[in-house]
Amino acid sequence: MRTFFDELYENYHQDLFQFLIYMVKDRSLAEDLVQDVYVRVMKSYDSFNGESTEKTWLFSIARHVAIDHFRKQKRKRNRIMEFFDWTEKGEELQDKKKLPEEIAVQNDQMQHVYRALDECTVDQRSVLIFRYIQGLSIRETADILSWSESKVKTTQHRGMKALKTKLDKIDEGRGEHEEAQR
Repeated sequence: MRTFFDELYENYHQDLFQFLIYMVKDRSLAEDLVQDVYVRVMKSYDSFNGESTEKTWLFSIARHVAIDHFRKQKRKRNRIMEFFDWTEKGEELQDKKKLPEEIAVQNDQMQHVYRALDECTVDQRSVLIFRYIQGLSIRETADILSWSESKVKTTQHRGMKALKTKLDKIDEGRGEHEEAQR
């Protein structure tokens, strides 16, 4: 088992870490989630039967760890919202999370792409990250998500359409801002 784990770590750690950063947009949180993935790998090693590739199996676990994190955050947020009376504020609270430092270095256009990607659904974001950032095939993506290839294609199409719409709005806003500065 030790050799299997070492090979898995050596071959896929960087891709796994990158995937989780894109999903959660926080480097230290991604590091914690990577550890959770490896704990689950250790616990479920005996159940890996080779029906999929090691990479597919690992990314499937990583995706579930990310989704579990989002669910916990949503439950925590709901408990906080119930505890306080937010109507007194009269204003909407916004999440002001910073982008990972790797993304902050990207050029202006790529920052817009990553922000727009963050506004897609979790399924759309997963498919777009797997397909275009991780470079996985439709078949590999379908295996990781336990979906049909047609569902991956449909989700990819809808995700790209949503991404384009969000980027067009950003471009419109930027154009109006430049026009106002003249």
